[in-house]
Amino acid sequence: MKIFLTGGAGYIGSVTSELLLDSGHEVVVFDNLERGHAEALDPRARFVRGDLRERGQILDALAAARPDAVMHFAAYALVGESMQDPQLYFRNNVAGGVNLLDAALKQKVRKFIFSSTCATYGVPDRVPMTEETPQRPANPYGESKLMFEKILLWAERLHGIEPVFLRYFNACGATEKLGEDHEPETHLIPNVLRAALGRQEAVQVFGDDYDTPDGTCVRDYIHIVDLAQAHMLALREGVSGAFNLGNGEGFSVRQVIEAAREVTGRPIPVRMAPRRPGDPPRLVAAARKAAAALGWKPKHPDLRTILRHAWAWHQAHPSGYAS
Repeated sequence: MKIFLTGGAGYIGSVTSELLLDSGHEVVVFDNLERGHAEALDPRARFVRGDLRERGQILDALAAARPDAVMHFAAYALVGESMQDPQLYFRNNVAGGVNLLDAALKQKVRKFIFSSTCATYGVPDRVPMTEETPQRPANPYGESKLMFEKILLWAERLHGIEPVFLRYFNACGATEKLGEDHEPETHLIPNVLRAALGRQEAVQVFGDDYDTPDGTCVRDYIHIVDLAQAHMLALREGVSGAFNLGNGEGFSVRQVIEAAREVTGRPIPVRMAPRRPGDPPRLVAAARKAAAALGWKPKHPDLRTILRHAWAWHQAHPSGYAS
């Protein structure tokens, strides 16, 4: 298939692009390189530099590509930033998404795979969380993703597209070529590994007074390769709707740091900090629906395996893609 993939210079988009190309698909990457990395672009893909907020650019790019499916990864994804500047997130994640949808409808692209998030659920009443868990976002980032999910549902109802919402939990890990490199870096595992490399003095732990066994937030960590594989399985005709992508097991911040100390053999200092606004205490996936409908089963569910893969990439790229 020919896949039009937005955000292909970013973390999840670049790994999915790599796996799609390895599997024989043709990939057109659309990215403005604002927060992605040119070094993460797969040379086998055709790259179009453009911005989803520029309506003409995306209309022209999709008309030229004439793809079989769209995979949409391009979005701002920092919870704290969204709390400080919500309009930024609605302009980029919602208005930009509408421009992409308009272009897809104009080209009669039926399959639309959307990189969504567990942040659409907000603070859940119970865990693990199914796809029927009430969606009550606790921050504008999650709200922007939920808004675009609803827009795609109306496009399904009125225009007959086949939308798939893949609601990620905590993406992590690396391939041999591609890893996680954000600026600023807000994700736990790369910050833990930066501390192990001596690139930062300590890991900040945001809050130790949550209602969890050790007081720190609990999250479900899912290998980036397993996420990418779910996107490929979602390309099948007849697949639509929402799917949680996680391992179904939660680890606290303290547990992740301790596991990283074992994997790296480094001390990894910790510095306590106040809670971040919008952070739920626990987010753990129930991914039975993805297993049943997609035949998806994570191949790398073990936290220490995830950490080993990420550690290998960070050692090879101590300054990220600038290395």
